[in-house]
Amino acid sequence: MGAFYYFTGQLADNSSVNKIGVYSENEALAKAFTQLNHDDYEFQVISSKEKAEKELSAEKLDAFLVLTAKEDSFTGKVYAESSVGQTTQIMLQQLLSQMQSTSRAKEIGLTSAEVARLSEPAQLTTQKVSFDKAGNMSAETDHSSLQMIVTNVSAIILFIFVVTYSSIIAQEIASEKGTRIMEVILSSTKAQTHFYGKLTGVLMVALTQLVIYGVMIVFGYQKFKDMDIVKQFIGDTSLESLFGPFLIFSAIFVILGILLYAVLAALCGSLVNKAEDTSKAIIPVTYLSMGAYFLALFVGMFDPQNIALRICSYIPFFSSFAMPVRLANDTASISSAIVSVVILAVFTIFLMLISSGLYKSNVLVYNENGVIAALKQSFTMMKSENKK
Repeated sequence: MGAFYYFTGQLADNSSVNKIGVYSENEALAKAFTQLNHDDYEFQVISSKEKAEKELSAEKLDAFLVLTAKEDSFTGKVYAESSVGQTTQIMLQQLLSQMQSTSRAKEIGLTSAEVARLSEPAQLTTQKVSFDKAGNMSAETDHSSLQMIVTNVSAIILFIFVVTYSSIIAQEIASEKGTRIMEVILSSTKAQTHFYGKLTGVLMVALTQLVIYGVMIVFGYQKFKDMDIVKQFIGDTSLESLFGPFLIFSAIFVILGILLYAVLAALCGSLVNKAEDTSKAIIPVTYLSMGAYFLALFVGMFDPQNIALRICSYIPFFSSFAMPVRLANDTASISSAIVSVVILAVFTIFLMLISSGLYKSNVLVYNENGVIAALKQSFTMMKSENKK
């Protein structure tokens, strides 16, 4: 886990928003901004706002900043097709504040009131934009904040469900194996049938709980939607932005994520000799889900365009957490989400088939040398049975 935190910590500083255009009616102001020292970003003075729009549309720029000066106050507005991330936004505001403070320092002395005035931060707002086929830019409402809240809630629910139900399904299988009753069960039914039955039973309980949560959320919204605090929280956000493709894909990733981790937990649970060892057996499940959860929670929140997050959004075990974060910040398209879902579904089916094939051998193997040794012995038994 230490290596994971180091890896994500290093990558969190490397945003894919690198080239930023700077435009101002006062060209000297734009040039002064680009001369500020910052090694992680490349600033470029743009001669006109129309040119900045064209270069952003052509992906020659990752974003562009429009600066305005009124007396001794500077303001800036960032234009980008997707979220630039809090890291980039904070950096731009700090640089703008630095330039504003420097300008004011040339005009005033350093009394206490003036020091407070120097430390006053500059205003920076962001505007989500899109381009039509003709390349014309238009402003769009940014729902990423509310969508990120929904994503964080779904990630927490997914993590809790994975940890809880992985333990349950592994415990169920290991307890039957520990009582040596498995031989009797497998003499009256197929191993695959027993495996899918166990898996289906636990997953139906999880699905029932998810449905109950969904009903409670809908009922709660209908009950409290007219309260001032709820109206203030939601603001002018259209619920269609949530109850559309974003929410559908979020639900799909949660369900597939629970299924994938449950299959892995069932495989791990079938490798131990007694129920007391299940906590050790499901360590891979716990560490994988924890790593994916923290990747989405920390890296996704501060830098949604991070390369680690983008790669992990297509990797099973991680995509259930990572892709909803990218969808919430509009850094992934619907087609990207579909590709990720297909990869996740195919891998889940593949792991399910492998696990069901190994299940008969696993539950009949009693190896005291650990999970890895039991898995090797199970593979050997399965190969010998296939040769018959």
